[in-house]
This record gives sequence, C-alpha cells and structure tokens, in this order.
Amino acid sequence: YPARPETAALKDFTLEIEPGETIAIVGPSGAGKSTIFQLVERFYDPQGGTIRLDGVPLTSADPADIRSRLALVPQDGVLFSANARDNLRYGNWLADDDAIWAAAEQANAANFLRELPQGLDTYLGEGGARLSGGQRQRIAIARAVLRQAPILLLDEATSALDAESERLVQDALDMLMKDRTTIVIAHRLATVRSADRIIVMDQGQIVEEGDHATLSATGGLYSRLASLQFDA
Repeated sequence: YPARPETAALKDFTLEIEPGETIAIVGPSGAGKSTIFQLVERFYDPQGGTIRLDGVPLTSADPADIRSRLALVPQDGVLFSANARDNLRYGNWLADDDAIWAAAEQANAANFLRELPQGLDTYLGEGGARLSGGQRQRIAIARAVLRQAPILLLDEATSALDAESERLVQDALDMLMKDRTTIVIAHRLATVRSADRIIVMDQGQIVEEGDHATLSATGGLYSRLASLQFDA
C-alpha cells in the first residue's frame, strides 16, 4: 500500500475461481484477506501480476463496469439519512416497489419493513439508527439482491450479530449465494464450512487450500483456528 511501500500485502498469490463457485478466505488479521477484495473492486491495482474477470484484465476495464458486476455485503452495512425505500434502492436506483418488496422477502427483511410506521416511506434515522444491527444487515442483503450482480463479495457479513439475527441473515445469504460466484471473508469459521473451497492465508500468502473436513484433519493453520472455535 502507498503508506507501506516496503511491505507486500500479497506475495506469490495465485487463485482461480470458477463461475458459480463459493470460495471462503480465512486467516489471521493482516493475512491479506481484505486486500483481495480491494483489488477485485479495483480500489488498487497490483504492482505485479494480473487480475482478470471473465478473461479481461481489470486494468483494461472501466471501474464502473467492473463494479456493476459486483454486489458487496460488508460487516456493517452503511445506511443513509433517508427513508427505507431509498436505502434499499441504493442497490439499484431503477427498482420499483414490487422489486424492492421481492428483494426484501428474499433478505428476510419484509416483515420488519411492513411494521415500520410508514412502511417504505419511514425515515430510518442517522446511519439507520432506528434499526437493529440485524435489520441493517438484512437491508444490505436486499440491496445486493436488487443489484442482480453475478459476483457476490461477503466481508464478515454476520460477525457483529447475535445468534437469532445471525440465523436470519445467514438464511438470507444462503438464498443470495445461489447461482452466483461468491467470495467470503470470515473469521467465524462456522459461516464457511459449506464453501466449495477454503483458502487459508497467512502473511499475504496462501498456506492451505481445501474443504472444511480436509483442512480440519491436516493439523495446519486452519485446524488450529477451527479448534479455537469448535468443540471438536
């Protein structure tokens, strides 16, 4: 990064993701997980190597075109000082109310939205202060539904939630991930056990790769991380 030019955020990193595949990226803080998302979104360009989307180098593509193919659900979805409708339409400004309600249903958000005093016209407060953390996350998921993007980025999307909210959000994410290429960053390994592949990173490099059962049995970094979080 510009502030740390002497330290490579990623080193000897090679990863190919197939269409429709779900990839989980795990590892300790500073391993390079968030850097991958920032490169995919083209907030930065790599000093060496190439990132391709459908075979096209990102440096040859318009950033707006790249980002139109991405939907992001972050750890803490950003809400604006606006009503529920405009906060949801931030995923797709052309969406009508029918599309908004369909997305809300898929995101497990429709019930609480219907209970708001003025429905979709309800002002949500500064930063969505009138909603709980789980409700804010479900609005972030509904936005991602409305985008209808083929690539989904999930960045610690359930890590700040209580158990009940996490279940509702995870159920909504499972629906959203169907028929999409998904990259998941997670510290809580319970959320990535069903991934097609788990990429284990440490100090900017891939140190292990496989599914949950295989990696748990190897006695490596993933196994040590899992032993801290699971009884078994």
